[in-house]
Amino acid sequence: MALITKKPRGTEDLLPRDSYRWQFVEKIFHEEAEAYGYSEIRTPVFEHTELFERGVGNTTDVVQKEMYTFVTKGGDSITLRPEGTAGAARALLEHGLFNDPLPVKNYYLTSCYRYEKPQAGRLREFHQFGMECYGTKDPAADAELITAAKAIFDRLQIRDLRLEINSIGCPTCRAEYHKALTEYFSAYKDELCDDCKDRLERNPMRLLDCKVEHDHKLAEGAPTVLDYLCDECRDHFDGVKAYLDANGVEYTVNPKIVRGLDYYTKTVFEFITDSIGAQGTVCGGGRYDGLIEELGGNPLPALGFAAGIERLLLTLDAQGIVIPEPNRFDLFIGHMGDQAHLKASALTAALRTAGIKAGFDIVGRGLRAQMKFADKIGAKYSVVLGDNEIAEGKAKLKNMKSGEQTEISLEPEAFINSFTQIKLSEEFAE
Repeated sequence: MALITKKPRGTEDLLPRDSYRWQFVEKIFHEEAEAYGYSEIRTPVFEHTELFERGVGNTTDVVQKEMYTFVTKGGDSITLRPEGTAGAARALLEHGLFNDPLPVKNYYLTSCYRYEKPQAGRLREFHQFGMECYGTKDPAADAELITAAKAIFDRLQIRDLRLEINSIGCPTCRAEYHKALTEYFSAYKDELCDDCKDRLERNPMRLLDCKVEHDHKLAEGAPTVLDYLCDECRDHFDGVKAYLDANGVEYTVNPKIVRGLDYYTKTVFEFITDSIGAQGTVCGGGRYDGLIEELGGNPLPALGFAAGIERLLLTLDAQGIVIPEPNRFDLFIGHMGDQAHLKASALTAALRTAGIKAGFDIVGRGLRAQMKFADKIGAKYSVVLGDNEIAEGKAKLKNMKSGEQTEISLEPEAFINSFTQIKLSEEFAE
């Protein structure tokens, strides 16, 4: 067999043998977000390019190098979303969600697209879970958001995950910091990579996030933003730390965190693991109080975070955390003969309507092969139907693990009631 084509580089197929792991993690995302009062939002996979140029920032690597941008037949410049916040903010503005009682709390599970070198934990198509909060300046909101992220990781039982926080100030105090950075890096201008030479002119804070080793080492000696915070930003950061302390959330202040997107202000944070090598940031976020205004709305403070699902799953694997594999069937019905086949089909349909995971053979296996299949897929119980069982209206329900058998009526309602009682009693005994 010769395939016509294979999946594009930097993408992955999610196969049935792995999908339960994603569903397990996503279920925790949904539950924890809703526990904190967040509601799901879904936005288009592509947006007008201007949204990301204005929202994410022209000086970022995302906009300059990584976006998938194309021109439509109608002449519009369209970009596959490289992150989730800009689209969620656009939807908030377009649909007037800011008129709802504040704060507005939204979360998303979404795919994102960036053109970069594929490696472990970094794909061209990747998936994020994010939480977005609009309409509050209170540092308690920052701490609540960080606490929500931690609650997710705690439920996943991830170990050795450290929280690093920083404040990058507001546009007012950051202007002074930019001057200090420009003065510092100008002394090394001839040594900087071409990208950083451009960043020095346009946004010197981007130099702190450069991945080139030489420039990264130079950044270690650069002035820190915490020395340039205005009183308001310093008070806000002190408040965030106080609420984190009150919530029992451990953290380290890392003045070098700037995040990779231009919309951030004040609080920034990352959850980092050493379990998956260089791509160790599994979650990042912070405040972006100027984003809504930048997109054409009235000033509205905002904050949020995004966590990479692929990196979280890599972390679980690296730490040996096993996600329980669900059984496909509670009950498998084997059959011999045409009448038994019909009865198996009808009984299976009734069981499924009652919310019981049930199945029967639909590929023409012999009875022995049917039972091997039932065992292979992990069915907890089985029933075999033949002419005698059909005539008597009764069959033997078998516990596939213990081998214990119980006689059970084949009348659908009685079968369902008896099976449910047996299943519950045996689960309780375990």
